[in-house]
Amino acid sequence: MHVHNIIIVGGGITGLSAAFYIQQDINSRNLPYNVKLIEATDRLGGKIKTLKRDGFLIEQGPDSLLSRKPAIIELAKELGLEEEMIFNQTGGSYIFVDSKLHPIPAGTFMGVPKEEQAILDTDIFTEEGKKRALAEMEIEKGEAAEDQSLGAFMRRRFGDEAVNRLIAPMLAGIHSGDIDAMSLMATYPNFYHLEQKYGSVMKGLQESMPSAPPSKKTTSGIFFSFEDGLETLVTRLHEKLDEGSVMLETKVEQIVKNGSEYTVQLDSGENLEAAAVIIASQHNAVPAMLSDYQFVSELNHIPAISTANVVMAFNDSDIVNDLDGTGFQVAREGDIEITACTWTNKKWPTTTPEGKVLLRVYVGLPDKQEFMQKTDEELADAVLTELRKVMTIKADPEFVVVTRWKDARPQYNVGHRALVDRVRNQLSTELPGIQVVGSSYDGAGIPDCVTHGKNAAMEALSFLDDK
Repeated sequence: MHVHNIIIVGGGITGLSAAFYIQQDINSRNLPYNVKLIEATDRLGGKIKTLKRDGFLIEQGPDSLLSRKPAIIELAKELGLEEEMIFNQTGGSYIFVDSKLHPIPAGTFMGVPKEEQAILDTDIFTEEGKKRALAEMEIEKGEAAEDQSLGAFMRRRFGDEAVNRLIAPMLAGIHSGDIDAMSLMATYPNFYHLEQKYGSVMKGLQESMPSAPPSKKTTSGIFFSFEDGLETLVTRLHEKLDEGSVMLETKVEQIVKNGSEYTVQLDSGENLEAAAVIIASQHNAVPAMLSDYQFVSELNHIPAISTANVVMAFNDSDIVNDLDGTGFQVAREGDIEITACTWTNKKWPTTTPEGKVLLRVYVGLPDKQEFMQKTDEELADAVLTELRKVMTIKADPEFVVVTRWKDARPQYNVGHRALVDRVRNQLSTELPGIQVVGSSYDGAGIPDCVTHGKNAAMEALSFLDDK
């Protein structure tokens, strides 16, 4: 019996998840397929990267998983990782506005006001800003639209001040994005649907998310990780794959249609035949692999920006921070260029030795990319200077870890979904059995990527079952 290859290009969490779920199905149904996962770098995991240093556990990429997303909980269980799961400590989050930290008001959802009291009780807004935000309840719903910018939508509903000081740092911060360029329908379509159904975002939030009754304060939150760091997930997925199924430091040069199958040409000179191909690399790597097909070059129109995080370790006697919280975001106004800071020792106490403080600071907005020209030392100095505008820091850090992610954050700008649909529709017509999936297309969080990988796995197997 001829054994067909299913090739997965890209060893980030999307590609790993796809390989894991395909292999599960192959084994359970005794299918005549082999999985081959090809990764250009010398490691798996993509942006998931855990560093251990001097008793600290440092996440150089994402630091947590969202427990309300079922795909990641299911995967953790399937991998036998339940006993290793740890949940974050809770506490308030803050916004840095007008040179001081303000608590994010209760009665908001992801920074978007839900209750009128959330607007009235905060000192984040001026009186004029409060009046404008409260008017959201009375503003007529917008005309139905295929897409629009998240910023334009929120500014029309809540006003500029609410957007710049609260909504943009929270919603756009997750994506390192420019709220006035981001696609509403590719990022937060729920707000559009609430407006269309209820005539107001606030009314919609009140109707769809009724206030929960008061309950005892919990000490653990909705985010989780693993005792040994997020890279535990990557390691366990790799362990579950058949020996010899992963090829590291191997680049796919070209994918060529060959009858009803494909020839995958590698930089080593080796060619692999494939019955189906899942491309889980970042979008800007795909056109070169499929250079015979002009329509794929449209993926180059998805912007990608660079970001960095700067982790600093201190003695706790050198930091003044009596606030009950896990960190702060920075308003999109003023002269401070860091975008956010996590008080990691408060959010994840197990990451930090007793008597120490661990801060993780985020840098990088679409219109502020100059930081990539700085040396690590220059960037760390700039970040420390900015941190001192927010917090009292009496000494230099014991050590600093700078992690840069060059052109690694895809931007879902207006029209994103339509662009992705066009490319995928042409792929299914001209190159059946080839899929493009991952954080560049449908959601960048790890649980989303696990879902993308699992769905791609099922689609590939369904395609082969039908051949």
